Amino acid sequence: MGAAVATVADVLTALDKVCAGRLIKRSQDAFGTGNPFVVVKTSHLPGKAVAETPGLVVGDPARPVRKIAVCMTLTESQIELAGATGVDAIVCHHPVADAASSGGVPLRGYAGLYHLAVFEAHEAFHGRHPGIAFIHGHTPFRVEIAYGGLAGNIMFVGNAREEVRTVGDILDRLGRFCDLEKEAGMLAIERRERNCADIHETCMAVPAQVLCGRREAPVKQVIHFFPHTGFTPEHLRQVKREHPEIDTAIVSISRVKMDNPLVQTAQELGLNMIAGNSHALEIIENGLPLAFALQELLPEVEVRLFRERVTSLPIAKVGSETVRRYAQDRADHLLMCVAAGLWTQKRRTDLYRCAASTLKVEESVRA
Repeated sequence: MGAAVATVADVLTALDKVCAGRLIKRSQDAFGTGNPFVVVKTSHLPGKAVAETPGLVVGDPARPVRKIAVCMTLTESQIELAGATGVDAIVCHHPVADAASSGGVPLRGYAGLYHLAVFEAHEAFHGRHPGIAFIHGHTPFRVEIAYGGLAGNIMFVGNAREEVRTVGDILDRLGRFCDLEKEAGMLAIERRERNCADIHETCMAVPAQVLCGRREAPVKQVIHFFPHTGFTPEHLRQVKREHPEIDTAIVSISRVKMDNPLVQTAQELGLNMIAGNSHALEIIENGLPLAFALQELLPEVEVRLFRERVTSLPIAKVGSETVRRYAQDRADHLLMCVAAGLWTQKRRTDLYRCAASTLKVEESVRA
């Protein structure tokens, strides 16, 4: 007999175990069953709300799975990488939405091209392990995933770990855990290879920093929260009333500027305040533990981690000279005509013909 082969249904079962039974098991149970992890996220921008439906988003439950990828946020780049490398299922941390997660087109058709199953977890996974707290140097004794009655407003209150005594200890710990020295080396290589010092990368652009207080300040009890989830200055005051021994506030995943009311409130309350890891590192904090757990539960499956690396560089340094010339030509001869209101079907045909012949002549001259 051949070796056992896992299926999409097996992946759902394993993911549900990791999420402590919080996932949707059947499509008909997505709404109206009281699952508190089926939530709608909205800023009340018309047409932009997204419903979180933790579990299998798209895919055939009976289809075999030999390779899984764990990612933070599904994009067309993730789908293409999965299709090119034989991935059968992507487990996404963040919620998935038609078009937004799939290059502007419906997800079912795009994923179906590569026989790809897609899962999401997000709020159903939050709070399952204290890894983010551990990396940031404290052991939580209180974990909230909807503080103040606000879904997704996650907050930890914890005691500093024995090896963490100061604000500086937390900063140094983050650098070691996230291997920022290697990230700095990778950025240096790219700058050298592209002959451009003006390249920036997310992990290096937003390192951990002290927002108020000093590196030498002692740390004993911590509040750790995530500003992008809706945590407010009043929440901070309330937690301080509930736990008056708190001396340090940590914000991570998202950041606050120095003039943010949360920083001013921390100063008012006499707290140290640290900006910890950015959202770009959650793939390490949450994604990697999830990947290892799935590997343990599904030993017959290969589990990979899809990690994004986002960079910023001047448009004059993007790609080859050929592609920059192409882009400049499109802008000058086509897009600027549209912007100036000079676009007609005849002009469009003439300009396409002219642009094509110009590029062909330039390429033959270079050859």
